[in-house]
Amino acid sequence: MDFSQEAIKIVEEAKQCGVVIRILGAVAFRLHSPTFSWIHTKLNRTLSDLDFVAYNKYASEIVKLFEKFGYNLKKSLAIYEAKRYTFYSKDKTYVADVFFDELNMCHKINFRGRLEVDYPTIPLAELLLEKLQIVNFTEKDAIDVIMLLREHKLEDSDNDCINWNYIAELLADDWGFYYTVTTNLNRLKDFFIEHINKSNVLSDNDIKDLNNKIAQLLEKIDKEPKSMKWKMRAKIGAKKRWYQEVESK
Repeated sequence: MDFSQEAIKIVEEAKQCGVVIRILGAVAFRLHSPTFSWIHTKLNRTLSDLDFVAYNKYASEIVKLFEKFGYNLKKSLAIYEAKRYTFYSKDKTYVADVFFDELNMCHKINFRGRLEVDYPTIPLAELLLEKLQIVNFTEKDAIDVIMLLREHKLEDSDNDCINWNYIAELLADDWGFYYTVTTNLNRLKDFFIEHINKSNVLSDNDIKDLNNKIAQLLEKIDKEPKSMKWKMRAKIGAKKRWYQEVESK
């Protein structure tokens, strides 16, 4: 199963029908990192499912679109999860999840007005945050982030760059989100890069570039002026749970 081609096929068909839907998850990381996709390959990062996000106003069109390609909506879940539809593939060997308007996991990422920024995936800033918002950040998540950071520049733009200004402004209003993201960036720098590179997949230049970008992004996030809400929550710190508990997909 070529998950990348399948995802592109669905997004392109949606585009022809005037439906806005974008790819996220590991497939999106690979599609948006063509030069450094070898990192996925050499570290045996396999793809196992499909993830998308669309605007809720297209929910009925999304069901018709997936049914056209042989997918079946898991209706029992659709009743209880208005913000997410899960479709089974025709042979039931994998699922395709479609989130509507937002990704509401450990922290909430709002996609309203942002899906048109990139194609066929979500914007790079949100793609990076999709992984860094995970409290139980794993080696698989770290591999995706390493590949994305190695491929792209950090700039105040969404044009094939990771918009670090967008990230810094978002985190400056939400201490919990800030804490999870900066904790994961520090874990990436202090543990995961060395741990993942036990097999010497990454060159010295790769590691230098990654560490520089992580340090620059942390500095950018810390220098952004924080809201009063952020400052008040920061006084409590991690003594109180700062994230939403979610079940694994």
